[in-house]
Amino acid sequence: MAATLPPPRLLPSGDSAVTVEFSRTIDDEANQRVLALDKALTAAPIDGITETVPTYRSLLVHYDPGKIGFDALGQKILPIAIRPLPPVTKARRWRIPVAYGGEHGIDLEDVAKALGTTPDDIVARHVGGDYKVAMIGFTPGWSYLSGLDKSLHMSRRQSPRLLTPAGTISIGGIQAGIQCLAAPSGWHLLGRTPVRTYQLHRDPTFLTEPGDRVTFFAIDHKMFEEMDRAAEAGEIIAEQVVS
Repeated sequence: MAATLPPPRLLPSGDSAVTVEFSRTIDDEANQRVLALDKALTAAPIDGITETVPTYRSLLVHYDPGKIGFDALGQKILPIAIRPLPPVTKARRWRIPVAYGGEHGIDLEDVAKALGTTPDDIVARHVGGDYKVAMIGFTPGWSYLSGLDKSLHMSRRQSPRLLTPAGTISIGGIQAGIQCLAAPSGWHLLGRTPVRTYQLHRDPTFLTEPGDRVTFFAIDHKMFEEMDRAAEAGEIIAEQVVS
């Protein structure tokens, strides 16, 4: 029988939520445990839980304190959280088009200079990556991706921008990201995708989910405009890879 895993920390978050923390740093194994616990609580709900929110390294569990208390909930969650990780299952895989550089990726040249290489090389490294959606957060559809090539790791901008475009594809620290809506950002902007990872009146409203796999491919700016119009009309232009 596989050994159980080290227990997470249970941290109160107000009077109706508990943070189940598996690590204090961004860590792929911790993220696997977060997603496994989230799936387990979805498959076998605990009475009183109202919502779960997975992040890189913890699971936020909202509950109704009229039905269950913090201590009782913790006693139910911990045995599930220390179970061995289940076998890896086949994840959904998406191919996301990106128009790199120019007006769509205003930091591409600066990133290349900072890393001592060329913009084409940065694009090649970025499209060569195999990413996992670790969490959704900050704004609707904002997909935080693990799996960024170590050669692209770099500190975030010293001066964050107050507004960056919808569809921005960016890197920051050890992470990559797909930003669906216009929003502030301190990350480095490599390009833009016409894909809407969130679109209110589309079915599905959210395209990507934690655990999904993502790769990118480059398109020219003319193709971006064409695909952007199709996406605005509700078309899902990301390619779902069937394997």
